[in-house]
Amino acid sequence: MSGDIQVVDHLFNNDTSVVFATRDGVLYIAYFGVSLGDVHIDASVLSRGVMGGGLDTEVVPGVFPLPSQGWTGLPGLEASRHGKNLPLNLTCSFSFAHHTLKASSAPAMVNNASSFALHDEQHGVSIDLIVKLDSSNALVASARITNTGDTPLTINAASLCIPVGSHAGVVLTLGGRHAMEAVQQRTPWERSKVSIENRTGRTSHEQLGVVFAGTPGFTEQRGDVWGVHLAWSGNFRIQCDGITETLKTIHVGELLQPNELVLEPAESYSVPDVVASFSTAGLSGASQNFHRHVRSLAHTNKRPVVLNTWEAVYFKHNLDTLKDLATAAADVGVERFVLDDGWFHGRRDDTAGLGDWWVDATVWPDGLSPLISHVTSLGMDFGLWFEPEMVNPNSDLYRAHPEWALDGTLVNPLLGRNQLVLNLSRADVREYLFDKINTLLSQNNIAYVKWDHNRPLIGGASHAQTAGFYELLERLTAAHPKVQFESCASGGGRIDMGVAKYVKRFWASDSIDALDRLEIQKGLTTFIPPEMLGSHIGSPTCHTTGRKHALSFRATTALFGWLGVEWNLLTLTDKERDGLRDAIQFYKEHRNFLHSGHFIRVNHPDDTIDIRGVLSDDGNEGLFCVSRLRSGPSNHSAPLRLPVDGAVHYRVSVVHLGPPRWALHRQLPQWVHNDSTTLDARVLGHVGLPMPSLLPESSFLIRLERVVHP
Repeated sequence: MSGDIQVVDHLFNNDTSVVFATRDGVLYIAYFGVSLGDVHIDASVLSRGVMGGGLDTEVVPGVFPLPSQGWTGLPGLEASRHGKNLPLNLTCSFSFAHHTLKASSAPAMVNNASSFALHDEQHGVSIDLIVKLDSSNALVASARITNTGDTPLTINAASLCIPVGSHAGVVLTLGGRHAMEAVQQRTPWERSKVSIENRTGRTSHEQLGVVFAGTPGFTEQRGDVWGVHLAWSGNFRIQCDGITETLKTIHVGELLQPNELVLEPAESYSVPDVVASFSTAGLSGASQNFHRHVRSLAHTNKRPVVLNTWEAVYFKHNLDTLKDLATAAADVGVERFVLDDGWFHGRRDDTAGLGDWWVDATVWPDGLSPLISHVTSLGMDFGLWFEPEMVNPNSDLYRAHPEWALDGTLVNPLLGRNQLVLNLSRADVREYLFDKINTLLSQNNIAYVKWDHNRPLIGGASHAQTAGFYELLERLTAAHPKVQFESCASGGGRIDMGVAKYVKRFWASDSIDALDRLEIQKGLTTFIPPEMLGSHIGSPTCHTTGRKHALSFRATTALFGWLGVEWNLLTLTDKERDGLRDAIQFYKEHRNFLHSGHFIRVNHPDDTIDIRGVLSDDGNEGLFCVSRLRSGPSNHSAPLRLPVDGAVHYRVSVVHLGPPRWALHRQLPQWVHNDSTTLDARVLGHVGLPMPSLLPESSFLIRLERVVHP
């Protein structure tokens, strides 16, 4: 019969508790949810007993659940050995040791981390696991699997199990396509399994490696919500299991191909970190935990306004034109000028040159120095586009080393955007790339690198490729600590917390269409803080969709991110130039607050209305954007209820980044007419502001300023 359940440890803070327990030596997370505080947890409340018709033992979902523990769902570890008289498949049975790591700098936390050592002596496998409940209120689980045997060990799968409450009845996932990433999808989660997986070799556009599970009908501000993310830039599998043992568990890990990962004796495999969040304050509450965690990984005080040259000149590089563009950029307040694709050897279009990372002398006979000197003389810094992981067959590099490309020696390799993928598992490939990029960064005054990745891998094996990418990027960032790196992969194809350890910015999407960007950034901000998302003001007619939008709509959408411009500024009218300058200046005035406060998405009864904004940590300042996505079902919409509360007052005012685009009104709501209106926070939060009728695809800003003595 089943042995007794024992509580091993309890990590907690003011918001969250994580309880570890064992049953018959099986280590598992018994509870992850609302903080229980500093209380004794009687193990008797954790035991569910043993039912007839099954095993004569109580089955619990181990941190790495295994068939040998009675678990009939997705195994947490699948491994095999090769050799004479050795079993093909291993069914491990771990014993474990445990010790608690005491908090060193967070006195409010009794225990903020635990370390566990799991070992199977018979099969020669050990797992070292560290679980932290960090100051961001995120749970971070790190594991290392070691081959302690004397023959090679193949790891076929390794996934951690995170339990959620049995009342979680909906799963929210993010996915889409190139130029329309991170669209939210909700799926009922009852007695069912909801799985997502990625085989593109990068984080992908189709499925992002994060899921949220919550109480049915959870909103941005209401409901219990759990978020689970794999901090990894390659293939992954996440399964939400509501069937096995009638528990609600989320299993998350790297997706490995057969024989992709073989450990020699004494070698180890570091399982990608699993980052989890819990909140009783809805999806925005769970997101804010993630935001605080990512901010601790990618902290920077410098986020200059960017101008990227791609949609201004494409491959048509001309020094005089680019100098004029830089002058125009400085005039409107741009702080960083980024030269995109087309500057390197043989790169006149997208069919040639990738891999030949030196300046093309036919276009730049004096190198990049004349342009860089002009840019820096205007008070801006300079950035440069690279796509290091790729190679064109029409390149000097490929002609010299076809074996360096994945599938490069095949007669008919599959191309994507006329290019192949370099094999970053090879040390000589990484050394070549480091040498070329390091030389350019060392010899030129370059402050920023836009790192692109414009095609998926094929064949599915991505572990060594992703590890090689991390190693190269880590080496470059260590050699050039003042250079900021951006992760781009055909837009938003590589956005995750694994690469966030090395980059300061993500290019959210190749679509700068403001209407699409509202949807894209809504999805991405569920787990990435908005200030890390490159958000640009594009030209009046969008390059990817052909839609036309007013500057006010484009500017307010871009405001809630890391602001940039993707527009040929040499074509602007005086009115457009003044409007762009005003929008950039407004962003600069509020940048510190926008990049450090609580980012909040707000539900509205009318699904044609989008509301999002930022509240400062101290609650003294707020800025919210209200947008009409399309024509609404009625003349009047429900009031705008902003998520503020308490016995405080705010001065409320309307801000327009350009002419207002109200629908036909005989009379606007009175608060819109006023220069400002002072209201109690409880009125703002529960009564709300009467919603003025907006034209489709338009927006305005609401500014809140706390008033001490109204």
